[in-house]
Amino acid sequence: MKKSKSLLLLLTLVLAVGTLLSACGSNGGSNGAANGGNNTASNSGDSGEEKLAADQTLKINLSAEPPTFDPAQAQDSQSNTVLKTMYEGLTRQDGSGQSVPGVAEKWEPNDDGTQYTFHLRKDAKWSNGDPVTANDFVFAWERVLSPETQPAAPYAYQLYYLKNAQEYNEGKITDFSQVGVKAVDDYTLQVDLVAPTPYFVGLTSFYTYYPVHPSVKDDPKWAVDQSKMIVNGPFTLTNWVKGSTIEVTKNENYWDKDNIKLNKINMTLVNSSSTELAGYQNGELDRAGHPNGEIPTDQIPILRDQLKDELEIKGIASTYYYEFNVTAEPFDNVNIRKAFAMSIDRQAIVDNVTLGGQLPAFGYVPPGIKGVNDEYRNEHKDDYFTENVEEAKKLLEQGMKEKGYTKLPEITLIYNSSDAHKKVALAIADMWKKNLGVDVKTQNQEWAVFVENRQNLNYQVARAGWTADYNDPMTFLDMWVTDGGNNDTGFSNEEYDKLIAEAKATEDMAKRDEAFAKAEKIFIQDNMVVMPLYYYTNVAAEKPYLKGVFLDFSGAVDYTRAYLLEH
Repeated sequence: MKKSKSLLLLLTLVLAVGTLLSACGSNGGSNGAANGGNNTASNSGDSGEEKLAADQTLKINLSAEPPTFDPAQAQDSQSNTVLKTMYEGLTRQDGSGQSVPGVAEKWEPNDDGTQYTFHLRKDAKWSNGDPVTANDFVFAWERVLSPETQPAAPYAYQLYYLKNAQEYNEGKITDFSQVGVKAVDDYTLQVDLVAPTPYFVGLTSFYTYYPVHPSVKDDPKWAVDQSKMIVNGPFTLTNWVKGSTIEVTKNENYWDKDNIKLNKINMTLVNSSSTELAGYQNGELDRAGHPNGEIPTDQIPILRDQLKDELEIKGIASTYYYEFNVTAEPFDNVNIRKAFAMSIDRQAIVDNVTLGGQLPAFGYVPPGIKGVNDEYRNEHKDDYFTENVEEAKKLLEQGMKEKGYTKLPEITLIYNSSDAHKKVALAIADMWKKNLGVDVKTQNQEWAVFVENRQNLNYQVARAGWTADYNDPMTFLDMWVTDGGNNDTGFSNEEYDKLIAEAKATEDMAKRDEAFAKAEKIFIQDNMVVMPLYYYTNVAAEKPYLKGVFLDFSGAVDYTRAYLLEH
């Protein structure tokens, strides 16, 4: 089905300003500016008519408990939201999406862009008062890349830009000193890259690049014990009641503490969109909705009128999709995968189920991601397949013959507990029943269990979503290489791997773009490894007295510079 041209234009305009790092996905460089988000922080709360509230306690909800507080193990938006309050990398992203000094007060590349030297500020401290040193970054990055790390760091490949990082991670070399990161002294970090990477500086604000305190060595339980969490960010973890609440409190040892206005951030852990909305309407929450929470989809049309000045819906560079376990029956057959993907009505889903202005997706890379001269999605249309029930029936019949089936095996679709995910799953299962005559069982799972089952290929079809880690098609495509840390499908294709490697090895934007387009075609059109559903919008409500919350082009949120006005 064709997209609405006016809606696509609107989304393109909203996202056109987004050119840098998000975070997962959340997820670079100093050559662009991302969307400034909901508010732009300033000091206006200290003067004029605006006055800061006496109680600087921000109240939000997380619809799922973060599976980990270890930056090396994180891979989801909930962990990203909390880790961003507790840690800081060499750089951070400001409200306009620019890379600004974090632990590093300045940096410079060499002439060909293959080496960066970061100069760390001497007033950066850990929450226990220890100085943050270059060796803390070397230690943290070695943890991520070490083949001895268990479980393996899912985002290890995000450090493959470093010279010999991939070889070390894969056990091909055993001496970490050969990897392209070195502490020249306590406050100078030198990084050598495989090839020039324009967005590398932005990547250093991503959580996989965070430093960790050396006390975590040989202590596998440090990240589940708040008393052992020594952090270097604006806030420290001061209360964590599993399944109930998370509280972070202003870190008095943070180098930029004078620009942190919040004293606390209280996060409830409620997996109910209706309860979250009620809490917001009753004044128990200052913000509700994406990316860390959820507003009931069926309430969105009503809230457009009720919360005119508080509800915001904006397009973001993020894709919602279902992924197939290509190693499990019956989805080890490509024609069966294509049949399932072609037999649903995406426009009906966004019009009647999600209700947030999402765009139907027929590719994987979303709008808002840079191409050569325009957005990648404008340069390469997402026309890798069409919705066609009759053709889907033929493909299903062909696939069943190839597998020797007279009847499909029992099929289960899993999704993480969420009102919205449940509604989408039930709608799609109903379409599969009506259009293909296939019964599909739907099963919700708690977030941590759901993530583990996907990682271990313990599923047939699973709900998924991906947010840009940085503004380049690579952030959506390199995850699907053979044995990639976030490749939860079992997909392996030699030509695909070669194309991604070629794109990483060249600065020629046209060659990179050509490789990306060929790779996406292999991934979607030829193999239908995932079933694209729609391109996300961010739906959130925010009180007028809350300022300084930054939402970037990918939908990642930063609460660290937020503040509350009198109200």
